[in-house]
Amino acid sequence: MGNVLVFGASGQLGQCLRHVAAERGNDDLVFLPEAEANILDTDAVKAVFAHYQPTYCINCAAYTAVDKAEDEVEIARKVNRDGAANLAQACTEYGATLIHISTDFVFAGTGNQPLSETDEAAPISVYGLTKLEGEQAVAEHTSQYFTLRTGWLYSEYANNFVKTMLRLGRERDELRVIWDQVGTPTYAIDLAGCILTIIETQNQQYGLYHYSNEGVTSWYDFATAIFELSNTHVRTVPIRTAEYPTKATRPAFSVMDKTKAKTNLGVYIPHWRESLKVCLARL
Repeated sequence: MGNVLVFGASGQLGQCLRHVAAERGNDDLVFLPEAEANILDTDAVKAVFAHYQPTYCINCAAYTAVDKAEDEVEIARKVNRDGAANLAQACTEYGATLIHISTDFVFAGTGNQPLSETDEAAPISVYGLTKLEGEQAVAEHTSQYFTLRTGWLYSEYANNFVKTMLRLGRERDELRVIWDQVGTPTYAIDLAGCILTIIETQNQQYGLYHYSNEGVTSWYDFATAIFELSNTHVRTVPIRTAEYPTKATRPAFSVMDKTKAKTNLGVYIPHWRESLKVCLARL
């Protein structure tokens, strides 16, 4: 299979890739230390590619501070657009395939039907805009790529909604959680499995894909399920987005259609509650 470079290896998805690769006995993945793997440093990127001669490159590196991005437009754009472009160019130069991670935040979220890869992207935040620009940069600089849009990522690693709810559920009697933003949670271990399946099957059906778990829920219902399945006793109160103002606007509806991923990539996608049970058992 050859070397598989992982950029952003210390983040949540990077750690999940390490976990799933170990489970599958896949020792081709090279988890690059941050000092070696700054995607904004074109010389460093080229040096890493020249050294490892990878067949695949996985880009888990991103600027993901959604609210801070409203004030830090340039750094968000550098990481999410220019960094992605640097990796895509290196992949073209070395004949490697790029697997790039994007987001459901590229959508406005004004509809009520599952979003397919051909639906119009119209981001309503700086984060969403810079991630869309990253997708476009990847497509511009390489033809051998898989861009996977995902959302609501959680796992037993790093900071995420599930771990935050478990902590707050232990500390408080009542939690107010938004109920009018609807999407699908994604267990990052499942996403890591999808990425490794693409590599292990040497799939060449390149392009843009949607990947989250199956089903539909709100943040309020997600939190309620976390507490129910973990036997955490806390009262949850549903609130509207307007009652919890944030600097960046979130899509109200970002449920994605995964038909293309299931058909072309040959992956089985579990329901979000089933994957949540697995994560909670591991935690």
